[in-house]
Amino acid sequence: MAKQTFIQGTLVLIIAGLITRFLGFINRIVVARIMGEEGVGLYMMALPTLFLVITITHFGLPVAISKRVAEADANGDRQKIKKILLVSFSLTFILSTIFTIIFILISPVVAQYLLTDHRTLYPLLAISPIIPIVAISAVLRGYFQGLQNMKPQAISQVIEQIVRITLVAFLTKLLLPYGVEFAASGAMISVIIGEFCSLMFIIYQFKNKKRIKLRRNIGQSLQKAKGTLRELMSIALPTTGSGIVGRLSHFLEPILVSQSLAIAGYTVTQSTKLYGELTGYVLPLLFLPTFITTSLSTALVPSISEADAKNQVKLIHFRIHQSIRLSFASGAFATIILFIFAKPILAFMYNDPDASRFVTLMAPFFILLYFQAPLQAALQALDLAKQAMYNSIIGSVVKLSTLIILASQPQFGIMGVVLAIIVGVILVTLLHFAVLFKHIQFRLPFGDIVKMMSLLLITYYMGNMLYNLFPGAEQNLLPLFIVLIILAVFYIILLFIFRFITKDELAQLPVFNKLK
Repeated sequence: MAKQTFIQGTLVLIIAGLITRFLGFINRIVVARIMGEEGVGLYMMALPTLFLVITITHFGLPVAISKRVAEADANGDRQKIKKILLVSFSLTFILSTIFTIIFILISPVVAQYLLTDHRTLYPLLAISPIIPIVAISAVLRGYFQGLQNMKPQAISQVIEQIVRITLVAFLTKLLLPYGVEFAASGAMISVIIGEFCSLMFIIYQFKNKKRIKLRRNIGQSLQKAKGTLRELMSIALPTTGSGIVGRLSHFLEPILVSQSLAIAGYTVTQSTKLYGELTGYVLPLLFLPTFITTSLSTALVPSISEADAKNQVKLIHFRIHQSIRLSFASGAFATIILFIFAKPILAFMYNDPDASRFVTLMAPFFILLYFQAPLQAALQALDLAKQAMYNSIIGSVVKLSTLIILASQPQFGIMGVVLAIIVGVILVTLLHFAVLFKHIQFRLPFGDIVKMMSLLLITYYMGNMLYNLFPGAEQNLLPLFIVLIILAVFYIILLFIFRFITKDELAQLPVFNKLK
């Protein structure tokens, strides 16, 4: 089976992430144009409930599988890998069955009393079949990640998005005459079909590239797998805790937003519209660079796990530093772009420039969010998943508390929600840094911090200068595109000048190997 280096594996996932994010944005634009703000609001209000159930169903196994498979592979223990897979498949089958049934039963209560909009029932019910599909897929992806082969996961992600975007316009238009709630359900159904096609591909890859035979002596292997179960649970339980806290926070967020804004004097329609702007238009833009940081964190878990198993301390520090450096390189550019060009970007994409006030406030603070996924991956790979869970709990409690206090006051309203999200991002990232410093004395060199600030300031100055040179970028797409291309080229040059990308990293890429 093809095994990639850390940089190669990350690049594979980044390319796939770039494609899926691009297709995902097209998907969001199509959905927004067809369903409008109210339909997007219903769609976005239903999603956190689904994510919470999926997180519980995963039971933290993908990360645990990736770590333990990487360790077993480093020691050449194929029998251990078999036990890991058998235990994982057994757990996900049981959990996905239970939670699919529970999800269907509680959906009416969630829609009516928690989300305070009975129309969300339809998208909730429409998405319920995805739970077992995603659960099985997660186990197989964790297996491939542990073997540091990221191609099956990358290709499956692209397949999922292609299928989804092919179907979403048809299904939403087909069901829109029956109401926006049915159009939102159509969007959910397209997600299910996309995930199913993705699962079929990754199963095909597993059957063709597996090194072990799962069907041989299943009962005997499971009887001897108690130790394997404990090892998985030592990572899975706190990872599940972190995931549940995050998803529970996202689940509670629309509920608390609607309740708090009602206290502040907003109507249900106004709350749904504003929350749709924030979560459907603004946050996807701010989260755009996370496809790179998520790719880095996915490749980071097996890489650090392997280094930890071999007691390579310097390599562990290097990998964490490398992932932070690359995360900043991707996140800083997005931050500057969104801070300067928020209004025309939102106008061209969603025909809603008013939401730019959210983007300009949040963008500078979201640089810290781009560090969060690699830092958490490092904690999980170092058996510090429990500490990561505690950080997530603290961040979520503080965020939701801030949301309730601020959003319920008329002078803040929806801006109180924005400020609460910012507080949560800053707190969790700083806590992750603190844990790594405490346990392995990891720190960012002062010189790197100076380089980061310099990169931000120079790029910001250049972006403003280009914006003034091309005033047509405010109203026309072509001048805006030209400005962004020029700024991107300038930024890439700065990355090499400040050594955010090194020659050694470029040398690991296939295209540069061929040029030698």
